[in-house]
Amino acid sequence: MKKFQVAYQWPVMVVWAMLATQSPALAGPGHDHGDAPTTAVSGAFPQRQPDGSVVMPKAAQRQLRIQTLVVKKEQRSPVIELAGRVVMDPNASGKVQTLITGRVRADERGLPTVGQRVQKGQVLAYVSSEVDTEGRSLAQIRLDRLSNLADSVPRRRLEEAQAAVANEVLRAPISGVIATANASVGQVVEARDILFEVIDPKRLMVEGLLYDPGLASSIGNATMRIGQTVVPLTLVGVSSALRDQALPVKYRVNGDSAVAVQLNLLTTIFASLTRKVEGHVLPVQAVVRGPSNQSIVWVKHDPERFEPRLVTFTPISADQVSVTSGLQDRDRVVIIGASLVNQVR
Repeated sequence: MKKFQVAYQWPVMVVWAMLATQSPALAGPGHDHGDAPTTAVSGAFPQRQPDGSVVMPKAAQRQLRIQTLVVKKEQRSPVIELAGRVVMDPNASGKVQTLITGRVRADERGLPTVGQRVQKGQVLAYVSSEVDTEGRSLAQIRLDRLSNLADSVPRRRLEEAQAAVANEVLRAPISGVIATANASVGQVVEARDILFEVIDPKRLMVEGLLYDPGLASSIGNATMRIGQTVVPLTLVGVSSALRDQALPVKYRVNGDSAVAVQLNLLTTIFASLTRKVEGHVLPVQAVVRGPSNQSIVWVKHDPERFEPRLVTFTPISADQVSVTSGLQDRDRVVIIGASLVNQVR
């Protein structure tokens, strides 16, 4: 019996030995078990490394227009953010109101429209006294009646009736541009209605609200951003009276920058303070968010290698920040294209 078992096991061992000497079987299509080597990525493409850095060839840097800046520490004034609104300059604007109740009439040139430039003293519209169903002026009827009784009525009442008959002429109070037009031909208006607003577009102001009265004595000039344009603002003054628990702060828009500013625009004012902070000045777009939602910048460590740095910063204007920690002098920081480097995976 033992001899039979040994004789039976010997061919099996021979078969296993023959199989071991054969070349390994290859899996068919769709049956890859992960043993095949991964395909090498071309060196022309940016790659994220295990340590979090990014390797980006020079060709990719030129294509993405990556730009860097060698930084050094500077002392700059920090800013605080104020909710602001663009308002009219009281010395370079005006409101056109009517003194009587009546209908709006236009001259041969018609009523002015929004955006039209007008000169000081130019006739904008007429307001005539209301008429009855027969087309007669009610003020004229009253004047005729008082004229017949001129010997028995006070002269003051007669003069008031004569003034009511005359059409009121609405003229431009300043030279500028029509900002708002609330009049149309035949419209019935009441006394004190605002029909037109005229502004000088190069002389506008911005009003901000300061909720910390302790900073009133240390606040200075400011900037604000409109789209991609940074508009400088000059401090006019800080009010001494609270309005809705805040101090109004008035700024004047500098020079030709006012052309890009619109009346009643809601904006954010970056008001500078008199104290100083020391740090590395960078554009706002140089600071991006990392995977942990922390603020980082990208530093060029080698010609084709960028590494992330955790930083803390303080705003110093509408388009700049001062990095107070995380950088050293002579670091080469990405200032244009940081968001593109941050997206490499």
